[in-house]
Amino acid sequence: MKRFAVLQLSGCAGCEVSLINADEWVNRFELVYMPLVISVYDVPEVDVLLISGGVRTDEDLYKLRQAVRRARQVVAVGTCAISGGVANLGDRDEVRELFLAGAQRYHVPRLLPKSHPVDSYVHVDLYLPGCPPTSELFMAVLDEGREFKASKIVCQECGRTKLRDMRPTSLVGFQRGHVLPDICLINQGYLCVGSSTRGGCRAPCPRAGHPCVGCRGPSDVFIEQESAVWLKSIKRVFASMTEIAEQEIDEALRSPQLALFLFQFADYAGGERAVRPKERVL
Repeated sequence: MKRFAVLQLSGCAGCEVSLINADEWVNRFELVYMPLVISVYDVPEVDVLLISGGVRTDEDLYKLRQAVRRARQVVAVGTCAISGGVANLGDRDEVRELFLAGAQRYHVPRLLPKSHPVDSYVHVDLYLPGCPPTSELFMAVLDEGREFKASKIVCQECGRTKLRDMRPTSLVGFQRGHVLPDICLINQGYLCVGSSTRGGCRAPCPRAGHPCVGCRGPSDVFIEQESAVWLKSIKRVFASMTEIAEQEIDEALRSPQLALFLFQFADYAGGERAVRPKERVL
């Protein structure tokens, strides 16, 4: 029986809850470490190490480096592990001007100067993006991808119909208006970025009437591209389906509501860290 562990760094435990909801693994895989449900001090030797949360404290960094030595495969799980999460927003030059914040510093444990994704310090074998990843995606990791087929983008999994004769002239805004069933959210004036976001989640948000915000990261087409490329692609989609001014779309794409996920698309293309190859992103 394959043994796996979940190392929780600085995060919200949402990924752990999603894993617990995937009860298919209970009789097929042995969970030997997860502080949320199992009281074990150290990570034992495992086949798969799932890492959630970002590296925010010196304790996070210590636990990370100790745990990866005992794992055959290391998987970064969720937005926080892959891009640093909410705590990393204030460290990003491209979004700093969007936020004004006063932070109190607590020294137990001591905070590192910045929040970092785990691959800033250790090698990652596989990336599992999402906030949180769905239960099915967790099972795909544990099953090493057997029988798991993901669409290239969220739009292909959404199921909503795109209409040629329904062209909004302005954005509705987040959590506003009445969402019509079965019709594409872009046709209804919602800022949905599923056309550039990698599939695999089965589109639970747009199916329920909530625009995709890109938590699964860039699709394979954009995964190694600079931000200007995928921003242009998103705006091209809106230009073809709406009459909304490009400036309004551009300002909305750079808004705080989308900054957490959309601005972290650029993390995959390299820069301060190595490129994250699409072959290692589930």
